[in-house]
Amino acid sequence: MATLHRTPCPACHHAVAVSFHDGGKQPLATLAWPASAEAARAMKRLPHSFVRCTGCGHVFNREFDYTEIPYGDEPNRMFNRGPIWGAHLSVVRDRLLERLPTAPRVVEIGCGAGELLHALAEAAPRGSYVGFDPGAPHESNGPGVSFRRELFDPAVHLAELAPDVIVARHVLEHLHDPLALLQELHATAEMLGRPLLLFVEVPCIDRCFETGRTADFFYEHYSHFTTASFRTMLERASAHVHFVEHGYGDEVVFGVSELGGSLPQRGILVEARRFEERASTGRRVVRAQLDRLHEEGARVALWGGTGKAAMFINAFGADAERFPLVVDSDPAKVGTFVPGTGQRIEFRDVLHERLVDVIVITTQWRVREIVAEMAREGISAPLVLLEHDGRLVAHDSSAHPYLDSIGAPIARSASGDANVPSEPRRESGLHSHAVNPCERGSAREVIGGGVTLDSSARRGSGIGAPDSHAATSTTDVSSLARALEETTWSSTTPASTEVLARPCSTEEA
Repeated sequence: MATLHRTPCPACHHAVAVSFHDGGKQPLATLAWPASAEAARAMKRLPHSFVRCTGCGHVFNREFDYTEIPYGDEPNRMFNRGPIWGAHLSVVRDRLLERLPTAPRVVEIGCGAGELLHALAEAAPRGSYVGFDPGAPHESNGPGVSFRRELFDPAVHLAELAPDVIVARHVLEHLHDPLALLQELHATAEMLGRPLLLFVEVPCIDRCFETGRTADFFYEHYSHFTTASFRTMLERASAHVHFVEHGYGDEVVFGVSELGGSLPQRGILVEARRFEERASTGRRVVRAQLDRLHEEGARVALWGGTGKAAMFINAFGADAERFPLVVDSDPAKVGTFVPGTGQRIEFRDVLHERLVDVIVITTQWRVREIVAEMAREGISAPLVLLEHDGRLVAHDSSAHPYLDSIGAPIARSASGDANVPSEPRRESGLHSHAVNPCERGSAREVIGGGVTLDSSARRGSGIGAPDSHAATSTTDVSSLARALEETTWSSTTPASTEVLARPCSTEEA
């Protein structure tokens, strides 16, 4: 009975394969090149455990180890001096030139000795032909052809060379994840806003099913493509497949597809880049705001100390020396310590004795619960903040969605009932919460430039709490709120130290 294996397919990334051919343990067949009979007999035997993907029909060695192959010792060059193979090379050249401009820019990955590049250069001498291969010749003997004895890096070389076509012939069968390489080429072309063609050729094992031939399955070829698995790979790594054909007596399969030009992928790439930049800027802003709280001498409590709260504390640099007070609603967490920074987690009731100027709710989606809990337990703070869109904002600000997404905001009423909807939320910005929820109209808000409070607002002391805090606090909450509003990331680490340069989509240019 066939055996199923949970192992990802290199051609389509399907996760289940079925046993296909056990060739036992055999030596390397194409790259070892032993210099003596003794060395040949002493060669290491490697497992040939071939399975077939149940999704696309691809065949691969599930026990393949790329490090076992000495690519640095001997170049993996195909024998291509036979007339039939030469005729096939001419077909490939002509099929490529049909789709290229008269002066094409061609890049070949794994070019070997550069036979195809020279053939293209001879037929279209106005073009530019660059081959990448650690084993490539040191110099070219033909005009327009150059070699680089290095591995091709899509992020670097696509932008540098701006090719019309990328060629990869008899390369993908050696790679541990050929689909990933093609998808990276596709995504990079999309980010550059520069669509191009891809030409790929690999050995085809369709005839093995007709003839029962097993000699094809040697170790150096991790992947063994059927026509179906080859097409599936191209479809999953391209915007469009132009054609798939066979050559050399149906022993090889090749195809041309389009890289870049995928609208769904473009949207994902643009969205990801914008989020990356937004998150990077926000990280600096919140760090700077926390720095400002410390510089102003504000007494701060961080509410929440594990899970996503711990992620907040670590990501925004709320270290134990400057922000030692961390509280939590869960008694089971009391006495444990914040991962990474080491603050001891206290129960929320400690805030009755240790009065603070600011409470930062580190888990935004729990703001309604925590504010209700504060009102119910009589816990007070002039400023209750949470992070939203890369800034610390007031907990009842209209800038964030966390109250409306759960329900009406909860505050404590004058009669002491905790589960009473508050008055309408304030506009975006930082505003003092040193005011009873039933007296919010007494605060004069200055949006975007801080907050000023009249005398009645200054007499309050936060969410559902008595007036004891106002009597003991020495922090000017109005000035503190204004300082936080004015804080930007420009006062912190420059962006160039954290954000790497990367290709830019034309959609954003």
